[in-house]
Amino acid sequence: MRSRPPVILELRGACRVYGAGPTAVTALRDVDLAIETGEHVAIVGPSGSGKSTCLNILGCLDAPTSGLALIDGWEIARAGPERAGPDERAQIRRDTIGFVFQSPQLIAGMTALANVELPLVYRRVPRAERTRRAREALTMVGLADRTMHRPQELSGGQQQRVAIARAMVGRPRVLIADEPTAALDTRTGDTILALLTELNRRSGVALVIVTHDRAIAAAAPRIVTFRDGRLVSDATQGYGADVA
Repeated sequence: MRSRPPVILELRGACRVYGAGPTAVTALRDVDLAIETGEHVAIVGPSGSGKSTCLNILGCLDAPTSGLALIDGWEIARAGPERAGPDERAQIRRDTIGFVFQSPQLIAGMTALANVELPLVYRRVPRAERTRRAREALTMVGLADRTMHRPQELSGGQQQRVAIARAMVGRPRVLIADEPTAALDTRTGDTILALLTELNRRSGVALVIVTHDRAIAAAAPRIVTFRDGRLVSDATQGYGADVA
């Protein structure tokens, strides 16, 4: 029997409360969730269901109020001496996780190549190496001929491809995408989804997508559904989830 891939991201009994007293809002309630290396998972649910809060915690952008968040079994979000501090969490994000958002969030005055290089600048990668890797990443997303174009010279789909290249240039183990096709037309969105799926298959990066789009969710082998801050369904093979 083939062994299961190792778990890379995990939540155990994770809760997230914003505010205090009578105005406190509970965004996440006692969530258990494990993401394995190389998985392709869609997280779905209506607005306010907790899916984005879950994504932020998985991505080390936020921490649970109670419960645990772990990477490779190491606690990154619980009070105590073993917990990762802010600088360590920032390094985990930089070294382990790539992010793609609804808006590409590219810097207007910089070329596509310079935008993709930026994460490597923060890592202090030598210039020649970061340029080589940025060109490689842009080639991977089909933009080898657009390296010197600035965002305003690119279509919406091309800008999102640059954002994906930027997320992948650091060679992350997890790629987190938050509504990555919401601002695109259907045809362009389908192309971006196909690219993300191919990157997951070819590079082995775990792909976690938050989406309202039924087609995007249906393309994932596993669909996790949230409602009212709770994980209410965890369906494999794309069947049985209630996509809102």
